[in-house]
This record gives sequence, C-alpha cells and structure tokens, in this order.
Amino acid sequence: MELLALADFNLVARHGGFGKAARAAGRPKATLSRRVSELENSLDLRLFERGGRTLKLTQEGRALYERTGALLTELDETAAAIAAGGDKPKGRLRISAPMLFSQTAMGRLAAGFALRHPQVRLEVTTDDRYVDMIEEGFDLAIRVNPDPDESLVGRIFLRDRLVVVASPTLKRPNGHLAVPAVVRGTVDDGAAWDIRRPSGTSRIAVDPVLRLSSLMMVRDAIRAGIGVARLPLSLVSHDLAAGTLVRWGDVERSDITLWTLYPSRRLLSARVSAFLDYLKEAFPKGTPDELAAYIGG
Repeated sequence: MELLALADFNLVARHGGFGKAARAAGRPKATLSRRVSELENSLDLRLFERGGRTLKLTQEGRALYERTGALLTELDETAAAIAAGGDKPKGRLRISAPMLFSQTAMGRLAAGFALRHPQVRLEVTTDDRYVDMIEEGFDLAIRVNPDPDESLVGRIFLRDRLVVVASPTLKRPNGHLAVPAVVRGTVDDGAAWDIRRPSGTSRIAVDPVLRLSSLMMVRDAIRAGIGVARLPLSLVSHDLAAGTLVRWGDVERSDITLWTLYPSRRLLSARVSAFLDYLKEAFPKGTPDELAAYIGG
C-alpha cells in the first residue's frame, strides 16, 4: 500500500469530497482522484460511493479511514518534532470532559496546563454523553465509570464515592417515615436508599421533592435545608468540615472512578502525554480529598 496514496485518501475522506480536499491542500483534483482510484485498485476495494454530487465512504472505506487517519497524523507530528529538534508539546488538543468535573476543576486545570505549555491550543468540550472520539476528533476523553470499550485504553486518575448529606436543620427520620429528598434528573430514584454507617447498613424511605439537572444545583438546594441528597464526597467535603452539611452515611456500592481514555490504536502524542502528566501532578493519589482540596483551592 503506497503511503502517499493512503494520505490522499485520508485527505479526501476528512474533507468529504475531492473538490474540497483539493482546495484545502492546494492540489489538483484530478491527482487526488487518480491516487484514490489507484489505492482502490491495489486493495481491490471500493472506498467511496460516488454519486452525482455526493461522495460517501463505504463501510470498508470508513474502517480504513478510522484505522489509518490517526496514525498518519502521528507520523506527521513525529516528523515535525524531529525537524524542530525535539518533542515539545504543540498543536491542538481536544478534550471531552463530564459536566461536574468541568464545572468544579477543569477551568483551573486548563489554565494551568496552557500556562505550562503555551504552544498547545487546548479545547475542552463539556458533555455527559458518550462521544465517539475518532468520529468527533477528540484526542482525550474524561469519563465517569465508563463501560468497557475495546477501541479505547486509559487509566483511572481520580476516585470518589457518594455520600448521603443534609442540612443540620433537617431531622433524621424515625421509623418508616419518608424524608424529603433532592435528586438529579427525572429518573425514578426509588422509594428508599441504603446507607452504610460504622454501626451497619440501614435503609431510609425518601420522597423526592425536587428534581434538578445538575449536582451543583442539588448541593445548593440541600444547603437551604429542603431535603437530603446523594452527592460526591469531594463536592461536599468543605460543607461537612464547616458544619453547613452533615453526613448521614455512605451510599452502598457507589464507588466513582474518573478515567482518561484515548484510542488504543493511536500512539500517544506529546500533547496527550503532557496532559496526562499534568493530571497526575494535580492529583498524585487520586483521592476524594485531593479533588476537594483542588476545588477549594
């Protein structure tokens, strides 16, 4: 497989057409078309569906693009780094991060990283949904308790857990009486919560009186004394220390892990490696207390 033909195929696939690719690269459209045809012939595969005005990747073409696009980018970056006499991080770094982590810590992390690596153009997108890193062009994703994904590798950099907390003015329930609760989202949180305390596990009945879309909103609501809530320990550590909230116990089986994920078939760029090192420096032990201190700092 000729490397130049493969590079031209990726160029056309990335821009979605021969004309757009030719204009972006300043290359003749006919040359790109010929190179892609030669690649198709050598592979004995059709890589594009060619319509009157449209050009669409075939299933085989998309598979080839996903598997070779990042590798070609790495080759270009490696060559550029060697030519520049080093592997100093530079260029664009796109990160997808969950909402709560972004609201509490990502702004400070991003600023510190940018100050340390001024040649990197960091872009952070906040989204709790699953993102397709290859399709959407992300270099790194931060995810909470991610499902296994054979196409991604990564590491845990923070651990947290859910605790049941409330204002000191809210009385703990007696017997089977339901306690007012603030929950996140519109899903049914169930009629009772299991709480683990040093003395053992108990169950409290709850009555969701507020349903809010973010955990920051939930925390602010329970500070006002309206009900009890299940929140990450790192988010309420300062309130617990100050006595503005009290801890009723821990939520059973509520371990939270934050992962950094990246495509397994892609060599780590200097930019991604630098950001991973920066996270490790910010959270060397990866504990809830470290995250709470970082947020409070």
